[in-house]
Amino acid sequence: MLSTSSAGVWWGLLGVAAFSFTVPLTRIAVGGGAMSPLFVGCGRAVVAALLAAAALAITRQRRPRGVQWARLAVVAGGVVIGFPVLTSFALTTASASHSAVVIALLPAATAVIAVLRGHERPPRSFWAPAALGAIAAVVFASVQGGGSGAPQWSDLLLLGAVLAAGTGYAEGGLLARELGSWQTISWALVLSAPVMTVLTGLTVWRHPPSGTGAGWAAFAYLGVVSMFLGFFAWYRGLAIGPMARVSQIQLVQPVMTICWAAVLLGERITWPTVLGAVAVIACAGIAVRTRLKTA
Repeated sequence: MLSTSSAGVWWGLLGVAAFSFTVPLTRIAVGGGAMSPLFVGCGRAVVAALLAAAALAITRQRRPRGVQWARLAVVAGGVVIGFPVLTSFALTTASASHSAVVIALLPAATAVIAVLRGHERPPRSFWAPAALGAIAAVVFASVQGGGSGAPQWSDLLLLGAVLAAGTGYAEGGLLARELGSWQTISWALVLSAPVMTVLTGLTVWRHPPSGTGAGWAAFAYLGVVSMFLGFFAWYRGLAIGPMARVSQIQLVQPVMTICWAAVLLGERITWPTVLGAVAVIACAGIAVRTRLKTA
């Protein structure tokens, strides 16, 4: 029988493991141009929204009220629309392992946004590693930018995705205390469904998807697991807690993603990628730990 603390960690690890496939599978889905990045980014949200609507209806969840809808719009804009769409476009040219290093900035970005949103006043020991992590990510993108010495457009999209997801995670974490964990992401999916359905319909009309079996399997995973079931495990782990300990597990996600990119896509793991990942993850880990100690 697992202790409560161990159960929280294992549920959190299951959620992170589910999310670690997102980047390489998105690369597979948009690879070759058979599926447009807009279809992959929006269509998977439509699939998840159908599942979320069913779950909310079956369990008869209380509807959000008043300003909660506006806060749900922030969550939806970040994790339902912003992150999936921006990463889908970025991964049409960027490798999965390269993208994983830039996205490794997400834990620190979430911590910074949570600090600003919660009006906290952490010490300099928080801001220094958070800033160094951002610098490390930008330097890595610049060095790997095809010899141009500057980040590529795909890197700018990835940084935008990090900012979007960090905002959605921070607001969602606060809102989950009022609505419940899985209920928050479910309502965010339902709220964004009309827009995402229209965008999916338009992209199907302009560029009918014709992916391979692997591409459709990747798309199905993104819709069912990455956008929906993964949040069940992740938020359950955070709810069981201790949250400070469980939240640290997210720092291993970039490492897992790089490994999956090597296995699924045959991408070669280079020393610059390893060093970049270590630098960004280390800075993110220090920033998150410092915030947890001073919160």
